[in-house]
Amino acid sequence: MGYIEGEGRNQGTLFPVVLDDFVPADHMCRVIDAFVERLTMSDLGFERAMAAETGRPGYDPRDLLKLYLYGYLNQIRSSRRLEAECRRNVELMWLLERLYPDHKSIAEFRRIHRDAVIAAGADLVHFARSCGLIRGEWIAIDGSKFRAVASIDSTRERLALQRYIDSIEKADEEQQASIDPSAVQTALEKLKQHPEPEAGFMLVRQTALPAYNVQTAVDAEHALIVAHAVVLDASDIRCLKPMAEAAKKALEVDSFQVVADAGYSNGEQVAHCEAAGMMPYVPVMRTVNNQGGGTLFGREDFRYEPDSDTYVCPGNKRLLRKHTNHKDRYTMYKASTGDCGTCSLKSRSTQAPRRGLARHLYEDSLNRMQARVTPEAMRLRRCTVEHPFATIKYRIFGHPRLLMRGLSGARVEIGLATLAYNIKRITNVLGAAKLTEALHLA
Repeated sequence: MGYIEGEGRNQGTLFPVVLDDFVPADHMCRVIDAFVERLTMSDLGFERAMAAETGRPGYDPRDLLKLYLYGYLNQIRSSRRLEAECRRNVELMWLLERLYPDHKSIAEFRRIHRDAVIAAGADLVHFARSCGLIRGEWIAIDGSKFRAVASIDSTRERLALQRYIDSIEKADEEQQASIDPSAVQTALEKLKQHPEPEAGFMLVRQTALPAYNVQTAVDAEHALIVAHAVVLDASDIRCLKPMAEAAKKALEVDSFQVVADAGYSNGEQVAHCEAAGMMPYVPVMRTVNNQGGGTLFGREDFRYEPDSDTYVCPGNKRLLRKHTNHKDRYTMYKASTGDCGTCSLKSRSTQAPRRGLARHLYEDSLNRMQARVTPEAMRLRRCTVEHPFATIKYRIFGHPRLLMRGLSGARVEIGLATLAYNIKRITNVLGAAKLTEALHLA
């Protein structure tokens, strides 16, 4: 038993996890070889899976995929370091049959095979399901920030240039200012030439750094990652539905339970998940009435009556529906000025002439979900989804920073890391010998 430190709201808290057992390197080589050999490379989208009849054949994508899986499992991600390992590492000599690809070929393979790597990961998830390692009953979803390649200064400069271009466009539309075409052209050229145009500032261990938000959906049976994504949104609030749908597609099941932290509390997406058979267990984030020093009546002190579509306050007066804001997804209810003016509880209800209360358009879905959330479900979430992130960041990456630039580069790196993690996890569960045999028979 070991411990890992949580992230975000859980930073500073240690969670118990079962540490991976040690697997001899030669056994892992046999597992990697058996897994890659069973893949239908051309169907998965790997280029040059079949050599042309004329010309000198390129490197078999199987060999380069084996090289990357071995590298990621041993914290070797650089193409130049992988090239060096091919010439000195006996295990790689066996795995690649003494091939020595140069670093340019190694880097190019990773750059162009993002979708193929993700497809190979989906194939491994399908294999794990066939072995009974994934039950598909409880899925834990969480996100973590991975540091981008871009520096703080270059990212800050890019964002400043983008704000400048936006302000010029707005001024041009409103015809409020003269525009210097040469300055605009210079700014556009700098933006066009920026090597990492997507990365934005996100909180990484309480520090704003250029980063990407990596999302994972993890099966609770053996902590295997069934789906993952890399998004540009620093918040998790819009990720519940897409990640649950990705997990459902990977699992090929009709219904399951989804557990996540309060950062995923999105009423609209909660309602969609419920309708699709993906029952969410997410603590609901509620706004707090901080007026009056926090001494005023809160939402829980008002009773909603669906038949009349009104709220009843502690003084037994009704708050009537006034208007609906579809953009912010709430309906406003307000009491009459006369009722509040003569009420003895007004000083405890509001400091305004009358009390108002906003009701979320998906309030019923949020209430049903809040009733489902239990401490056991939240404990299951922590013990399930923190383990994969800790393993990827500090046992596969070595440090949580990407090597490839751009969103596409981040996705292929996370795809390889997820694939390596699942291989390692399945090996620890089944054992190298049993897994190798199962891969040969599959």
